[in-house]
Amino acid sequence: MDPHSLKKLNALRRERKAAILLTDLGDGRDRVVQEADTVAGPLGEAVGKAFRSGRSGAVEIEGRAFFLNVHLPAPRLVVVGAVHISQALAPMARIAGFDLTVIDPRTAFASPERFPGVTLHAEWPDEVLARDPLDAYTAVAALTHDPKIDDPALLAALGAGCFYIGALGSRKTHARRVERLLAAGVSEDRLARIEAPIGMNIGASSPAEIAVAVLGSVIAALRSRGLGAREQAA
Repeated sequence: MDPHSLKKLNALRRERKAAILLTDLGDGRDRVVQEADTVAGPLGEAVGKAFRSGRSGAVEIEGRAFFLNVHLPAPRLVVVGAVHISQALAPMARIAGFDLTVIDPRTAFASPERFPGVTLHAEWPDEVLARDPLDAYTAVAALTHDPKIDDPALLAALGAGCFYIGALGSRKTHARRVERLLAAGVSEDRLARIEAPIGMNIGASSPAEIAVAVLGSVIAALRSRGLGAREQAA
């Protein structure tokens, strides 16, 4: 590996940014491709697919062989609200490979007894997220129904470009939420990124079923980054 490529790759990994080490197997030359970089043609399609899947491998493009070594940050799921849905979601998210954090300033809910083995913060979201900022490989699920707790987390998620943002509540509840966030200066285009009601529409009713629906939406968003609506539906 080119020493310059290694230095750049290590820097991107420290910053929790996705990268691919692209090696031409014909001449051995390599370069680092970031997720925001433009790579034209069929090679660009292969690079985009590798970023979405997270899988490394060799590809042949127009008679040339390349190896794509994919380096993705570990996906994180930040859950705001130490509620029953969160209790069901925690073990599911761990099995699916997500680093899970639960935030809730209400100490009666945010207790180690209710969330064993989970990274838990019995603090206000803005305090926690100031120390540990969100990023593009983080999903945020706001589940408290309390604007004082949910809204700051949603604002932080929108500002950080999180790959998934969802909020619990009915359409009526979300309409009031939208009014508050518009008043806080968030544009309608950015607010459209919030999935509310949260989770896939599978008719979920119990906390465990809602947790399944939420995790399904999070995984779908992670694996469809950068695709248009038509491609996502295909």
